[in-house]
Amino acid sequence: MSKIEELNTNIFPTWCPGCGNFAILSAFKNAAVQKGWDNSNTVLVAGIGCHGNILNFIKLTSFEGLHGRSIPVATGIKLANHRLNVFCFMGDGDGLGEGGNHLVHACRRNHDLTVLIHDNGLYSLTTGQTSPTAPHGFKSKSTPLGNPDYPVNPVALAIASGSTFVARVYAANIPKLTEIIIKANEHKGMSVVDILQPCFTFNKEYTNQFYQQNTYWLGEDHDPINKEVAFKKAQEWGEKQIPLGIFYQVEKPSFEEDLPQLKEKTLIEDAPLQRDLTELFKKYS
Repeated sequence: MSKIEELNTNIFPTWCPGCGNFAILSAFKNAAVQKGWDNSNTVLVAGIGCHGNILNFIKLTSFEGLHGRSIPVATGIKLANHRLNVFCFMGDGDGLGEGGNHLVHACRRNHDLTVLIHDNGLYSLTTGQTSPTAPHGFKSKSTPLGNPDYPVNPVALAIASGSTFVARVYAANIPKLTEIIIKANEHKGMSVVDILQPCFTFNKEYTNQFYQQNTYWLGEDHDPINKEVAFKKAQEWGEKQIPLGIFYQVEKPSFEEDLPQLKEKTLIEDAPLQRDLTELFKKYS
């Protein structure tokens, strides 16, 4: 793609005004134009939720899977044609609740995917129920007395599960988000990007002001190769101590690179073996 306009569809975004998904959409389109992602080299997959509507607003080959099941679809696409850029959009409820097991095992196998988590701490499409990343004590329609659970940490989970590229970004910083999306896709192996975004309609705690006042970028002295340091940084969360940037990045063969069947060509280039079963049917009929 040479122009952002070429990525536009005839469907106007239906997200609530101010939704962080608008920024994620803009950043992804910026990245696509910069890197030439088009229908010949890129596929988008999403789960169910507000985030999933992003597929309707980007004119690229896409597939919307079942709730929490975007990663199985994405891994199937990547195995069929490992030369494709495969982006997996998921919500924090969709991907860490229903699909949490898929994320863990995709990280463990180090599939060459770019997973973008739209993280607003809620199931917003179904009007604001508590999700796996909602803070302890958070009051919502499903937890009116306060959330009794403690939140999942997407960054720590991805690092512990084996992802070889793990980052966190604040959605409203579109230039940085664009940069991180590009770096995540260029990394060979499982890339997980936790994108903090506000939900103006249902989450009155994680607002733009909250993220602007309490996030900071990891400094140049941060060593992304050091897993112990990355994991320690991932535990930080609170007033003026939410780190952003690339927490962890190491070079390791991806799942696809370790498969001998994919060394010479893609699976779609390997014609299926055709056999005449007439005699077999005669024998057992």
